[in-house]
Amino acid sequence: EVHLVESGGGSVQAGGSLILSCSASTYMYNNYCMGWFRQAPGKEREGVATIYRSGLSTYYADSVEGRFTISQDYATNTLYLRMNSLKPEDTGMYYCAAARSNCYGLEQESFTYWGQGTQVTVSS
Repeated sequence: EVHLVESGGGSVQAGGSLILSCSASTYMYNNYCMGWFRQAPGKEREGVATIYRSGLSTYYADSVEGRFTISQDYATNTLYLRMNSLKPEDTGMYYCAAARSNCYGLEQESFTYWGQGTQVTVSS
């Protein structure tokens, strides 16, 4: 079974930056779509960004395009999400996930493995 562990969340002021990390228990990035998803209080979980084969394909939510960057480090089995110019509406629990397939935009149904999440809070 694959285990995903997120880290890097925290509390920042609007305009600040955070880098989220996701460590996988096994080597999987080459044949998996990896993604970041988030869920704000009272809202459904939504896709933030996905990546396949270290950038062969990447997808971003319109709300984060140009501010967030998803990347992979195969050497350390780590997925990253660099978040700049954070806004209060970026507040939520951020989850790392993996799907044994190519990426199909930000759809969630194909994602089999999920981390426990890391909290991001952006204050105005």
